[in-house]
Amino acid sequence: MVLGIVAEYNPFHNGHLYHILKSKELTNDDYTIAVLGGNFTQRGECSIVDKWTKAEMAINGGIDLVIELPTLYSVSSAENFADGAIKILNSLKIVNHVSFGSECENLNKLNIIANILHEEPKEFKTLLSEELSKGLSFPKARENAVINYLKDNSYLNILSEPNNILAIEYLKSLKKHRSKIIPVSIPRKNSGHLNTDYTGTISSSTAIRNMLKTGNTKNLKDALTPSSYTILKDEINNGHFVRDFSEFEKIIMYNLRVKDISDIKKMPDVSEGLENAIKKAALSCNTIDEFINIVSTKRYTRN
Repeated sequence: MVLGIVAEYNPFHNGHLYHILKSKELTNDDYTIAVLGGNFTQRGECSIVDKWTKAEMAINGGIDLVIELPTLYSVSSAENFADGAIKILNSLKIVNHVSFGSECENLNKLNIIANILHEEPKEFKTLLSEELSKGLSFPKARENAVINYLKDNSYLNILSEPNNILAIEYLKSLKKHRSKIIPVSIPRKNSGHLNTDYTGTISSSTAIRNMLKTGNTKNLKDALTPSSYTILKDEINNGHFVRDFSEFEKIIMYNLRVKDISDIKKMPDVSEGLENAIKKAALSCNTIDEFINIVSTKRYTRN
């Protein structure tokens, strides 16, 4: 019996170890395959260490086989990220379960939402159009449309949590590919995905990266598995470490400034005149953070 996990492990920490152990306990699977994001993560940022180092952390943490999720998928939307990973696991024809973390403890509710988004019934599409016409961002409009379609407020906030969104996309992809892989959901323990604060031995990847960014690493050892801590410490000492996205700021801003608008328009997901906003902002901004804040809108969120 084989368990599949989709992850970024940026870096591998105690929460990830908990997820693996809990998943194995629930499924009773013998082997674990991880489809792992490589040098770039879902929001287009760089991993703090290279993909080979992340794979080593994963193997030491109990993963039996690591398969890289191609960059085309790893930097894409939640929908494409999940679909790319599920296609890989499904193609192996040996995976029995796929396990993912979520903020929602009710897999049935996640599945009901996935059914709606997969089948897109006419009434739901009408409700979604109505919500978008109010000027709401797409994620918020979709959340409202789902709640109005189900006429059930207990679904409130499920679609606003990052791990729930990914979980729903995994379920959608399983339906899309008519996969026989059985989904398993593990509730997040102790720390939210985007929590920037240290919350004990199980802290979020965001919090751990924030420690490294600020240099306040006194709790780093407690948040990581012993193996991950040793590997990460060696990578930092050897200079094989990316502190944050700003290290590539000058290169990115230069490229956007010299590109023609026609070239920017050809980039993935650039549409509806976004290329003009990107070009204008690139010429007036000095930092990536300022650039993203100016370009982002309700239609094109910061993420």
